[in-house]
Amino acid sequence: MLPNIPYTNHKRVVIIGAGFGGLALAREIAKRDDLQIVIIDKNNYHQFQPLYYQVATAGLEPSSIAFPLRKVFQSRKNVHIRVTEVSAIHTGRKSVETGLGEITYDFLVIATGAVTNYFGMKEIEQRAIPMKSVAEALALRNRMLQNFEDALSVDTADEIEGLLSIVVVGGGPTGVELVGTLSEMRQNILPKDYPELDFSLMNIYLLEGVDKLLPVMSEESSGKSREYLEKMGVKILTGQSVTGYDGKYVTTRQGMNLRTDNLVWAAGVKANVLNGINPEVLVKGGRIKVDEFSRVMGYQDIFAIGDVASMSEGEFENGHPQLAQPAIQQGKTLAKNIWRALDGKPPVAFKYKDLGSMATIGRNKAVVDLPFFKFQGFFAWLTWMFIHLISLVGIKNRILIFINWIWTYITYDQSLRLILKPKILQPGFVEEPEPEDEKAAGV
Repeated sequence: MLPNIPYTNHKRVVIIGAGFGGLALAREIAKRDDLQIVIIDKNNYHQFQPLYYQVATAGLEPSSIAFPLRKVFQSRKNVHIRVTEVSAIHTGRKSVETGLGEITYDFLVIATGAVTNYFGMKEIEQRAIPMKSVAEALALRNRMLQNFEDALSVDTADEIEGLLSIVVVGGGPTGVELVGTLSEMRQNILPKDYPELDFSLMNIYLLEGVDKLLPVMSEESSGKSREYLEKMGVKILTGQSVTGYDGKYVTTRQGMNLRTDNLVWAAGVKANVLNGINPEVLVKGGRIKVDEFSRVMGYQDIFAIGDVASMSEGEFENGHPQLAQPAIQQGKTLAKNIWRALDGKPPVAFKYKDLGSMATIGRNKAVVDLPFFKFQGFFAWLTWMFIHLISLVGIKNRILIFINWIWTYITYDQSLRLILKPKILQPGFVEEPEPEDEKAAGV
């Protein structure tokens, strides 16, 4: 099978991955008509990762934080999108192997992002719930809602506690935001939906291996986030390293055993590296070592940006934070350097501009670290909402999420608590329509 990409005499840039970095790069270089851009991604949409937790807690629909790639580039005839997976890179013949066949390149950009890192613990990998995609966030939502339904039909307090309780491993922004939202649901929503259940049996644990929450943020933000969560009834356990999970009990190296049927793993990521890259350029976390121009070490025509790349710059000698901003900035700088290469000009070195970091804990509660100012509370919460709204792709998504947030703020409720499970059809199977007489009879 061939990908059927039209041949032109223009230079071809192949971008693997349409995350923050890949999308930022593609949008910039697509402005020039003398380039052919091929975007390869296993999904046909861009995902806004910072709001996965709101999908997982029934606060937002999955479509609100995803945007079709083809709609982004509707007006650009030089952009070609192929929904498939890359299995290998053939550097000798300058091509990538995909499920659709081989695609050749003049410039190759690896922007494959990161995947969940279980640190070699197979038992946890098999049983824990990750949250690194819209699909995984939706699976977590289904699991939790189904557990509440199942808790109505079990007999013992132990079974109810296991179904209701949740352990989140990882005290970064994802973990903090997730447990904060779950705590608010336990307080304001779930008792109304399930009056037969005793939600005092629902324990919400947040485990972190080091001694502070939000390790990459300031001491003020770390301390304030812990204060907020403890007042909300979240059981915070720092300095705890998870070593096992048998489906009922989470165990730690420090000797703790926590009862839960639900373990959410937000404890770390590792780079999503492709076959064909010289293993000698891989560094800690599987990231690809690149120079100040985002070129993969040892290659002139292969680049890496975002979470998968490790660029040494100033205080970031072991690579930039695996966040959206470094990826976006690297994508935009690389676009300029590709243009400069076409014009016979030397490349410019990447300089990261730290715009700050933030996390929301719940209603009217957030922490913000800016380079020149740190603040917490209601104003930080408004800042968090504003930054996330303007960062979304698509005006419609921004409006829908803003309306949803306003409605939730006024009513203390969300209306998206649906258990949506896909129906799996066998290859070649066509579902027969239901006969009209059976429909009428309610069969």
